[in-house]
Amino acid sequence: MTAPTQDSQFFQDPYPMYAKLRTEAPVQLGPIRSEGRRRYLVLGYDEARQALADPRLSKDPAPFFADQPPRDIHPAVSRSMLATDPPAHTRLRKLVAKAFTTGAVTRLLPRITELTHELLDRWPLDGEVDFVESLATPLPVTVICELLGVPTDDRPTLQRWSADLFAAGDPARHDAASHQVADYTADLITTKRSHPGDDLLDHLIATRDNGDHLNEDELVSLAVLLLIAGHETTTNFLGNALLALLQHPQALTHLRDHPDQIPHALDELLRYDGPINTATFRHTTHDIPLGDTTIPAGTAVLISPAAANHDPQRFPHPDQLDLTRDPTGHLAFGHGIHRCLGAPLAKAEADIALTTTLTRFPNLRLAIPPDQLHWRHTRLTRGLTTLPLHT
Repeated sequence: MTAPTQDSQFFQDPYPMYAKLRTEAPVQLGPIRSEGRRRYLVLGYDEARQALADPRLSKDPAPFFADQPPRDIHPAVSRSMLATDPPAHTRLRKLVAKAFTTGAVTRLLPRITELTHELLDRWPLDGEVDFVESLATPLPVTVICELLGVPTDDRPTLQRWSADLFAAGDPARHDAASHQVADYTADLITTKRSHPGDDLLDHLIATRDNGDHLNEDELVSLAVLLLIAGHETTTNFLGNALLALLQHPQALTHLRDHPDQIPHALDELLRYDGPINTATFRHTTHDIPLGDTTIPAGTAVLISPAAANHDPQRFPHPDQLDLTRDPTGHLAFGHGIHRCLGAPLAKAEADIALTTTLTRFPNLRLAIPPDQLHWRHTRLTRGLTTLPLHT
């Protein structure tokens, strides 16, 4: 079996590889990794949904990697909320959940709309523009940075570090970025303590300083996670979604003529080509039956929401973008207690960005053939590096 992350064609289009592997077995043992371990791959929908919600699959990497040579990853990144189990995960998630409820996101809609128009005002009325650079990246970056009170001048640097954190096959680059973003965040917290405001990070600092719900390391780690996760997946989703529509003219025309239906279409776009290839690391704390396979205790497990969302047993003709389909239950945002906290915000940004873009620029088309597009080389996420368009 060929490891998907080692196949350069995989980054361009992972779905044929997923289909081939899933046909062999929806749960299977992957190749031996460089550290000598083997990992199970979960590719089927039912198996992935079960695994994502199974408490016997731990997100805490410490016990599993205790005997491995250490990487130089800053603890604020390696020990984030994504790498914790209950009760710590429950406590940390509760501290930030209120900022991403439907009600909280609704209050952000005017600002998201304003930002989208400001960015689109810079587009030429008849020319070429890169959608990723000019809208898909700056919109969610600005929204999350404003939520956390990150100074405007610092945002491009944070954006670069974020990209480095997701770079596949370059551990030194990843490790260096982990320290850069963590050190920056710690300095930002120090500055905010001297000049407090009223943003989300200020509230987390107050929680830390006025009680015992959050220690200093957790505060830094939580802020780093919000900064990075708060825009990465949304940027990828915006690019993937617009590309999918440009490659399906009937769907594009329908949504351009009926923009009120874009919110309903978002879930099918997420299912069709979502922003996550593989969920973050898990390992078994017990022997776990999954489909026809029993995964032994102490084994690493990689679950692929992208593969699961193209399982024909759950979604017939999965490689077709079908806006009449009911994609309820797709796993693009995960499932269970680790389901993406920012899903309501991501969908709100996508709704406004796509609606406004298609309304203001009804004649959009790709500026280069689809097979010349460049995709990010990262195992975790799926997204375009650029999306050149003719306006």
